Amino acid sequence: MGDVTPRTLPPLSDVLPSAHVVALPLVTRFRGVTVREALVFEGPEGWTEFSPFVEYDDAEAATWLAAALDFGWNATPAAQRTSIAVNATVPAVTEDDVPAVLARFPGCRTAKVKVAERGQTLADDVARVRAVRAAWGPEGRIRIDANGAWNLDEAEQALHALAPFDLEYAEQPCASVPELAELRRRVAYMDVPIAADESVRKATDPLAVARAGAADLLVVKAAPLGGVRRALEIVRAAGLPAVVSSALDTSIGLSMGLALAASLDTLDYDCGLGTAALLAADVTREPLLPRAGSLPVGRVEVDPDLLRAHAASPERTAWWRSRLERCYSILTEDPAG
Repeated sequence: MGDVTPRTLPPLSDVLPSAHVVALPLVTRFRGVTVREALVFEGPEGWTEFSPFVEYDDAEAATWLAAALDFGWNATPAAQRTSIAVNATVPAVTEDDVPAVLARFPGCRTAKVKVAERGQTLADDVARVRAVRAAWGPEGRIRIDANGAWNLDEAEQALHALAPFDLEYAEQPCASVPELAELRRRVAYMDVPIAADESVRKATDPLAVARAGAADLLVVKAAPLGGVRRALEIVRAAGLPAVVSSALDTSIGLSMGLALAASLDTLDYDCGLGTAALLAADVTREPLLPRAGSLPVGRVEVDPDLLRAHAASPERTAWWRSRLERCYSILTEDPAG
């Protein structure tokens, strides 16, 4: 992925003293979990977050640490906007649960709907998307996210079934770049744009999807791409419209995503940064919850009482601190990330 090591790599002795591991409950199951763990710490520029999903190996997680260190120790690029319009995020809930989920995103005009959930069927996806369209009427925007779970034929069938609901785009319907390129060719007549997420943030070459003509737009996340500056470079080099999204972060991590969204040269889509609405707790008294469909750009003030109230168990804290130390060693030994 190129050099993701932050310009300033602080000594580990400057990182660990302020490190806290939190375990935040979710209001509904998301990505198969009901609790989101994160390690947060404070740098000269403010609080930052290290929260790669637990199943990621150290090599992949090290890129997230590079992003966290960059955000805590370096100023962010100049902001071109002070607030960011965000979308609602609808997990793989039943159609009956859709209105309650949407109610957590006041003022939002766009919904990202999770589809292709393991153990569910296309009929479940259709019912969920139909419920969103019914709740928001014809003016609401609906995008779907399959997280690469469909094969090529399944994706084509699913888009046929979901196209009547007027999709804004389909995010990562297939896993591979060649599949995305072929699907984009097959469904061009339906006017459903294809967005790439995992094909950017989990790829050795994040620009391959753009060169292959396999996507109409990119979904970018600051942490998995090595930080705000690195993600901004990728978007500019790709030459495609971008949507900034989150990885179910605390409000600290969301503030990193907002810094990225604020620095983009153009921002034509609502961003997936409203996911604090899916958390039942946070690390700040002023969580980054959508108001009038938007979030303000800026750093987050952390509340020490909330850090204590939501502290992870000693075992989980030790696991995260050990993980941070291993990832730090990777950044130190291999500056290329």
